[in-house]
Amino acid sequence: MLTPLAKRKVNAGGGGKFAIVASRYNARYVDAMVRAAKGELKRAGTGKIQILRVPGAYEIPVVAMRLARTQAGSLSAIVCLGVILRGQTTHAEHIGRAVSEALMEIQLAHEVPVIHEVLLLENEEQARVRCLGKKFNRGAEAAQTALTMAKVMRGLPG
Repeated sequence: MLTPLAKRKVNAGGGGKFAIVASRYNARYVDAMVRAAKGELKRAGTGKIQILRVPGAYEIPVVAMRLARTQAGSLSAIVCLGVILRGQTTHAEHIGRAVSEALMEIQLAHEVPVIHEVLLLENEEQARVRCLGKKFNRGAEAAQTALTMAKVMRGLPG
């Protein structure tokens, strides 16, 4: 069951620098998530938002890794957005699993929050509900998570 998007205001607390890494594949859905995430970050008063587009979901981790490795000290969070639609083979499962594992490894290795909203969905109806609406937009939710995690990380020692 989907939970409606919380109408909460998360303050960026000093700006911060955020990156959005998004796939071009399934652009209708991903573009809507990018717009929602960018809007949420801007409303929170973030300092800088860098948007990087890659061909598909499988390419997201390598860009997130480069960002984490080269900008770890200045980057508040990396928001990863993509949509994988299941087909008649197991290809989507393999892509989804590989992306999930890679994103987790990146955030642990570099201590930069990597927000995982690379959605593995059954069909386009699920994509419409999760990506195109204001009530359930996963891009806005990912941005809220990024803002919260940036605040948590700033509050930790070291």
